[in-house]
Amino acid sequence: MRINDARPQAGSRRRRRRVGRGISAGQGASCGFGMRGQKSRSGSGTRPGFEGGQLPLYRRIPKLKHFPIINQKVYTIVNVSDLADLDANTEVTLASLMEAGIVTTNDGPLKILGDGELSNPLTVKAAAFTQSARQKIEAAGGTCEVLS
Repeated sequence: MRINDARPQAGSRRRRRRVGRGISAGQGASCGFGMRGQKSRSGSGTRPGFEGGQLPLYRRIPKLKHFPIINQKVYTIVNVSDLADLDANTEVTLASLMEAGIVTTNDGPLKILGDGELSNPLTVKAAAFTQSARQKIEAAGGTCEVLS
């Protein structure tokens, strides 16, 4: 038998340590909390994650670069310059753009961006428009309809 094989008897319980009951009790006077300071006072000290008033780590992390945006909206994006090849007075939707081969994959609702120029009037139905895209489509005589 070795010392590490020694175990307390089943059902036995160790008595709790009574602190602050004199020097002979082993944890007298300051009860093992040291001299003075915040961690020696009664109560729980500070909450978990508290860094003395400095912005704690769990609040600093989301402000760092490359932190993912939760519930980010993903759109299928098309520029105004891609719509310039279409015939005048065509109704532009995500389905019609996929048929025409301008868009190859459906990555979500359609969003029109304002890069490029447009000369022919089009009826564009999309989930979102940038401000410049809306101006260019309406300046060419077309209409913008926002789908919900």
